[in-house]
Amino acid sequence: MFSLLNIRVGFYLALRQLRRASLWTTGLIVFVMLLTFLNLVVVTGILVGLIEGINESYRTQYTGDVIISALSTKDYIEDTPSVLAFVKTLPQVSMLTERYQAGGTAEANYWNRTSNEKPNATGVQVIGINPVEEDAFTKLGSHIIEGSYLAEGDYDQILVGKYLLAKYAFGEQPGLTPLRDVSPGSKIRLTINGAVREVIVKGVVGSKIDLLAASVFLPAAELRTIMGRSDQNVKQIGIRLTPGSDPIAFKNLLLASGIGEKAKVQTFEDSIPNGVADIKNTFAMLGNGFSSIGLVVAAITIFIVIFINAITRRKFIGILKGIGISGRAIEISYIFQSLFYAIIGSAIGLVVLYGVLVPAVAAHPIDFPFSDGILVAPLFGTSVRILLLVLTTVIAGYLPARMIVRRNTLDSILGRN
Repeated sequence: MFSLLNIRVGFYLALRQLRRASLWTTGLIVFVMLLTFLNLVVVTGILVGLIEGINESYRTQYTGDVIISALSTKDYIEDTPSVLAFVKTLPQVSMLTERYQAGGTAEANYWNRTSNEKPNATGVQVIGINPVEEDAFTKLGSHIIEGSYLAEGDYDQILVGKYLLAKYAFGEQPGLTPLRDVSPGSKIRLTINGAVREVIVKGVVGSKIDLLAASVFLPAAELRTIMGRSDQNVKQIGIRLTPGSDPIAFKNLLLASGIGEKAKVQTFEDSIPNGVADIKNTFAMLGNGFSSIGLVVAAITIFIVIFINAITRRKFIGILKGIGISGRAIEISYIFQSLFYAIIGSAIGLVVLYGVLVPAVAAHPIDFPFSDGILVAPLFGTSVRILLLVLTTVIAGYLPARMIVRRNTLDSILGRN
């Protein structure tokens, strides 16, 4: 029975054994526990963080916390001025940006093309922005990898997403033929709604968001002129909320105000392309699968260590049983030893995780080709993994101890098999 007396005696025996154990052996076992803990948390955290990096990039570089966009049946948000006037009165709003959008084509090297040569042209999404507002909202200027950002008063100058240029693109894709020999200072020809405008590339946008990396940006006033628009109805309004504001509650507030009848209202999570959430779940399962291998290795390590320890101390265990120490108390002593290794390893792991790794990766995201990956380590999920590690370690420590303790007492004292 796991009586209070057995527990107290077992604790005393475990403490005595740990004090007399080799410092190197104890340190090595604790180090294995530390690595197992980090493997359980970090592998899954990095894989999930890769997708969370995409989500965060969409929020910071494009949508904000809430985005209002034109209905699927409309080209713009109807009665935009009244929508903007209402949104600006709400205390939760800290910043917003307005965007015009239009489809068109961009053509390069048109001045030296022969009559039988295929045009170097591609379909593009053209986004009209207020350069100052947009940079304050999304830091678009910080993603310029060549040339420079747009300034107020720029005329016939544009920014081009890197995927539209052959030197950055992954090759030709359906509907997207990268433009050759284009860099800052090059001229390209934009065609929007039949209107043709010759413009100069001022900078290249290197965002990892495909939507931005495959678009053309120019001042909103100029795009309105090319489109022949005189109204103030925009295609999108990105909204950034004050810290602590709930995007879902704010979205519901806008819908209750009737804006949902004029436009589509989404949180940044709603606007993320379909499939991203599925990929996140898949990566989480992969991470858990990889981590479970480390958990098995840790369990085997503890089993071997405890088993060897019990074998070498078999005579001592037999003497303890011979003088009246309960076998249960001896088994409990090995459980306490396993707990010690798991808890100390996990405690050090928590310090390394939240004191070093999470802040370091947040400050310097992992540079994946399609996102700036972060380390996702929610406290609840980490706690579950600690409990799993402790439980596995205790079982791995108890089984070999029970195997040795159950042997005949006299055989153990005399060293007989």
